Amino acid sequence: MGKINTLLLDCDNTLVLSEELAFEGCADLINEIATTKNVPLDKPFTGESLIIEFVGQNFRGMMVSLQKRFNFEMTDAELDDYVRREEDVVIAKLEEKLVSCEGADDVLAKLAASGKYKLAVVSSSALRRVQASIDKVGQAKYFGDDVYSAATSLPKPTSKPDPAIYLHAMEKLGKKADECVAVEDSKSGTLSGVRAGLKVIGYVGPYKEEEREKMVGILKEAGAVIIMQDWNEFDACLAKVDSGEV
Repeated sequence: MGKINTLLLDCDNTLVLSEELAFEGCADLINEIATTKNVPLDKPFTGESLIIEFVGQNFRGMMVSLQKRFNFEMTDAELDDYVRREEDVVIAKLEEKLVSCEGADDVLAKLAASGKYKLAVVSSSALRRVQASIDKVGQAKYFGDDVYSAATSLPKPTSKPDPAIYLHAMEKLGKKADECVAVEDSKSGTLSGVRAGLKVIGYVGPYKEEEREKMVGILKEAGAVIIMQDWNEFDACLAKVDSGEV
């Protein structure tokens, strides 16, 4: 086997089924912002329409994109206030309804029991939200303090596809890219990992049947070296990456 000893796992829709819940809360807030800023939307955003467009990006990243597209401005203080509000809205939804991705808990338990790997969470979402997510589903015990957020952990907040959060996580863990593997479900997350020099396992489990095949193509194109449909394929995928087969 190779020298992989560290697994860097995305959180939203990789470990926990949070995207749909989060985007519901997010859509409500963005529609309110559009009204406040007199932004003429063809139709209000829904959780579903936001997901299609912005999966893998955090709220701050979305607001930057939307300001450019609809040509409106927001002060830093306004943006910070909305970021805080979005976090509260989303965390309330997650604490009420969140569940793990199918099979993820079993794999984490086995990996932890094997003692072979350092496990870390590397997310675009705010740290408070990530922590609330893994606490709610009982996964926090596998990661300790090794939970990294592009929105919170960096000197300057960013979002995937920027590789900064992966580079930061590896620096904090004292690991090189060739000792690590990332698991990602989105194009922006996959690009972030690839740009940080990592091999990425793409995960398409949470996508609806009709979108799944398209996502396989998107994640491969973004640089994922292998695709996993279900967490029960993780061991086989990891073995292929570690042996250099992919």
